[in-house]
Amino acid sequence: MTQTAVFEAERPSLMALAYRMLGERAIAEDVVQEAWLRWRKVEPETLDQPAAWLRTITTRLAIDALRRARSRRESYIGPWLPEPVLEDPASDFTARLETVQQAELALVWVMEFLTPDERAAFVLHDTFEEPYAVIASVLEKSETACRKLVSRARAKTGAAPMQLGASRDAVMGLLERLMQASASGDLQAIRDLLAQDVVAISDGGGKARAALRPLYGADETAQVMHALATRKQIGARPVLVMVNGAPGMAILEGGALDHVTTLAPSRQEPSRIGWLYTMRNPDKLPVKRPG
Repeated sequence: MTQTAVFEAERPSLMALAYRMLGERAIAEDVVQEAWLRWRKVEPETLDQPAAWLRTITTRLAIDALRRARSRRESYIGPWLPEPVLEDPASDFTARLETVQQAELALVWVMEFLTPDERAAFVLHDTFEEPYAVIASVLEKSETACRKLVSRARAKTGAAPMQLGASRDAVMGLLERLMQASASGDLQAIRDLLAQDVVAISDGGGKARAALRPLYGADETAQVMHALATRKQIGARPVLVMVNGAPGMAILEGGALDHVTTLAPSRQEPSRIGWLYTMRNPDKLPVKRPG
């Protein structure tokens, strides 16, 4: 294979790795592009495992990019949420993600609470099934240190209030019930769908109307959702979409994409919603509208 062909064969996996590390499509693409530029400067025949070299350089670049991104996010207006990927068969980016398990938005958000090294070790081990010896080489740490990084990451993600890795049917069932309750404007029906410890987060980035802090608890969340449902624009149309491999809802207003919502069941109350995600920032929404 040519040098270009080797890289292109690995590009989907590298893109999936970078996106999981960063939660931002554009920065993930920049990281992979930088990996390509560095790849062009090496002699592939001198490498025993070109794919391992590419994954190593991509991980290290992503760690550096994550540290810079987190510094910028300190001045972000309102909560920062990872960028959603709406499935589109014509999208190259979607195709790149499909080579590995889809990057569940709830998990990508929870990983924001990990250190860059914890996140890298966790992604490499639990998503890409890399052995600790390889992770140690990538992070330039001992295997023991890498085991501790993964252990801490699992403890943090395991403490999340939402159920990670829920089935599509479970998410779809809750989503359909939420759409029905919102359409009817029934406050109690909305409240009954929410777990006591539900967390609802919306990202407007200062460019769209959104709550400037997360909403906690069923009562507060239901009140806000009910108010929004009763004030919705005439002509607003919900469309079911797949968001990062899970069912979600896109709201179209005047033919334009206004926001995207998805959810995860509660860990303690699986039949109720434990986490609600709403992306309103136009810079982080797809240009091409769904439906």
